[in-house]
Parts: sequence; structure tokens; C-alpha cells
Amino acid sequence: MAEITAQTRLNERFRGYYPVVIDVETGGFNAQTDALLEIAAVTLKMDKDGWLLPDQTFHFHVSPFEGANLEPAALAFTGIDPFSALRGAVTEEEALTQIFKGVRKGLKAAGCQRAIVVAHNASFDHGFVMAAAERAEIKRNPFHPFATFDTATLAGLALGQTVLAKACKTAGLDFNNKEAHSALYDTCKTAELFCTIVNRWKALGGWPLPPDESNFPIG
Repeated sequence: MAEITAQTRLNERFRGYYPVVIDVETGGFNAQTDALLEIAAVTLKMDKDGWLLPDQTFHFHVSPFEGANLEPAALAFTGIDPFSALRGAVTEEEALTQIFKGVRKGLKAAGCQRAIVVAHNASFDHGFVMAAAERAEIKRNPFHPFATFDTATLAGLALGQTVLAKACKTAGLDFNNKEAHSALYDTCKTAELFCTIVNRWKALGGWPLPPDESNFPIG
């Protein structure tokens, strides 16, 4: 029984990493110069049987930092009015401080060593999170400085699709294109997609590896 319980622990699934799904909406493609306008994060948990599930959700509209670039094409794509009072936007520092606080709490509870960004085309979202954290001079950043889990890559491998909407539909998940390009919606769907891929691998016998196959060579 003790061995079965140990296998369900999240801190043993991803080499000690605590996966957190993130999506950002921005004022362009350059994390150093373009505004971060919206961010959402979904932490993950593992149930007693070792299945991966979404846990807590964090979501913030973000005010452009001073001097931030706002590309008209990016704003037209997302439909965001950065200066609308109805957004209830907060500073980068406030948004990341609250998200990081929740992530550190979950990381500690799971017994993991460090958080890792899970995102669709992850280098983009990771870059904006890191740049915003640096601008806000946040010292306790729980995320790995460069490693990520990219659901575009994982979906390409497992499902033959790299576009989020198509990957979700191929996986049997609902996807509403009218709600897409909202950080909150895209993060929740990416979390579902990541959990689905990880859980399918488990269902196929891919994790945990049988003791006699844990060091089985590839090829």
C-alpha cells in the first residue's frame, strides 16, 4: 500500500517539478518591450489514484507598464482595450505576487522542488512572465528560469495537432473559438489538454514504469 501511495504523489511524476499552466495576452510579441495585458494560471494536483487534475485558478487583467509598446494588430487580435476601467486591471507586480504566492503554497504542499511553466507555445508565455517579474523586481520567482512543458509539442506527438483548438477537439475536449484568446479560457483549456495527454500516457501503462522497464533503452 505504501508503494501505491508513493506512486500517486505529484512530486514523483515530473522529476520534482510542480506544473503550473499559464497563458498571457499581450500587446505584441516582444516580452522586453510589449505590454503584458492579461495573465491566468492553473495549478495542478494528483488524486489518490495518480490521475492529474486542474486545481486552483488565478486570473488578472494587467495594466501596461510605463513605456510599454502596444501594437495595434495585437490589440485587434485579442480585442483588449488596455485603458478600459471596466477591466479592473492591476500592476504586473500585484498580479505576479498573487500568482507566485499561490504557486509557492501549492509547491510546498505537493513536496515539489520548483514550479515549471506549462503553456501552449510555452517559450512565449514563459518569456513574458520572466520579463514582468524582472521589471517588478520580484525576488522569489518560483518558476524554473528556462525549462518549460510545451503542450503544442506534446499535442503534436500525442494527437497529431499543434493548434490548441484542434488539439482539444482531437482529444475529445470542447473548445469554443468565440472564447479563445482570453487568458483565462485558454489557460483552462490548456490545463485540460495537458492533463488529458498525461493521463492517457498513464492509462497506456507509461507511468509509473514497471520496475523491470524503468531503465529500458530506447531503440
